[in-house]
Amino acid sequence: MATAPVIDPSNGQEIAQVTQGSAADVDAAVQRAHQAHQAAVWRSVPAPERGRVLGRISALVLDRSEQLAHLEATNAGKPISAARGEIASVVRTFEYYAGACDKVTGQTIPSSKDGTLLTFREPLGVCALITPWNFPMVILGWKVAPALAMGNTVVVKPASATPLTALALQEICLEAGVPEGVVTVVTGAGREVGDALVRHDLVRKVGFTGSTEVGAGIMRQAADRITRVSLELGGKSANLVFADADLDEAVGSSLWSALDNAGQDCCARSRMFVQAPVYDEFVARLTDAVRDLTMGPTLDETTEVGPLISTGQRESVERYLQIGLDEGATLLTGGERPDGDLAAGSYLTPALFADATPGGRLMTEEIFGPIVAVAPFETEEEAVALANGSIYGLSGSIWTLDARRALRVARAVETGMLSVNSSSSAHIEAPFGGVKQSGLGREQGMVALEHYSELKTVFLAH
Repeated sequence: MATAPVIDPSNGQEIAQVTQGSAADVDAAVQRAHQAHQAAVWRSVPAPERGRVLGRISALVLDRSEQLAHLEATNAGKPISAARGEIASVVRTFEYYAGACDKVTGQTIPSSKDGTLLTFREPLGVCALITPWNFPMVILGWKVAPALAMGNTVVVKPASATPLTALALQEICLEAGVPEGVVTVVTGAGREVGDALVRHDLVRKVGFTGSTEVGAGIMRQAADRITRVSLELGGKSANLVFADADLDEAVGSSLWSALDNAGQDCCARSRMFVQAPVYDEFVARLTDAVRDLTMGPTLDETTEVGPLISTGQRESVERYLQIGLDEGATLLTGGERPDGDLAAGSYLTPALFADATPGGRLMTEEIFGPIVAVAPFETEEEAVALANGSIYGLSGSIWTLDARRALRVARAVETGMLSVNSSSSAHIEAPFGGVKQSGLGREQGMVALEHYSELKTVFLAH
């Protein structure tokens, strides 16, 4: 069977060889998942017991958190401190849905006929879950946990670059008591494994996180079979800083809102619009903060910024450095390949542009790397218009001490999620997802269970 290397982006070295699945492998995995669903080996397990199994998954992830964090840091190029935080998030995700299993209820509806109307939430069947390379295990948890909570079976296709923690989670699920065939990981190329999954007749739901371009292709393929889809796609989120904001908090939080995970984050607030009276001060402070970031090896406890996922991704990001200059923006710092011990990895120093053109490519296209662009605005109305001047609508932040303004702007900005005086996008208890070309459907919270279930109505005649 064909294999392919898995690369550590911090040094370009091979860390594993992983099987390259085929369409036949996908069919075998889906058939097993379908048979497990038809045999009701999981959906017939009482909801409280399913919850206890998910609880054991959470506990096993916690027990192996340091091992998993090292695996994620090495495979995805994350600073070890960030990787630890992400594994803790996975623990919390399975813990949350463990508690949600027996909280799913139907309704009793008054009927105009002589009888009783009931509704039930039923599992869908085989769910194809396709995950990205930027937050491999976190987003896998967002999909697998609610799918299992509702009694579905799942076939997972992890990103080709970062399959290792998905394979680890598959083993953890089996150890926790999930029956054989309920959770299967198929590794390999997207055009081979991913397309075969989306096109398979027995797949009832596709949950995808990735680029808008690929998501649109999945929708087209799924339409032929009326397969359900939920899509968490691209983003180019706005960060609005008003003149009355607490600049100490705004600068520190804005820094990480754009540059966490080396900017490889669909929620990154990489478009920053700052009200004119504080624009110069904000830019000066942010420039200092960007320059002070510590770039280094992923397993170094002091590292704040790691490498990009690959040299190819770095080259893609570097093209935007010239685009920004061509559009007239001022490059204040960054955009360089480090030398010395880091030269072998796919590192790029975080770049900050000032006076960017709001409608230019630097400000409108998803770069997915450590580039921040800042521009001034004058009025609240202008700020809202600038924020909405995007094909995307995933996340964003508003910085102001005026509660009435915060609410007005929050209601006016076209996006799925917003933070006021914060840069936090993901909350396991609340829906996560976007509008416009940032996708459809929602992850996280109790609403995610609706995306992994079918509503059934039953009428009992009296």
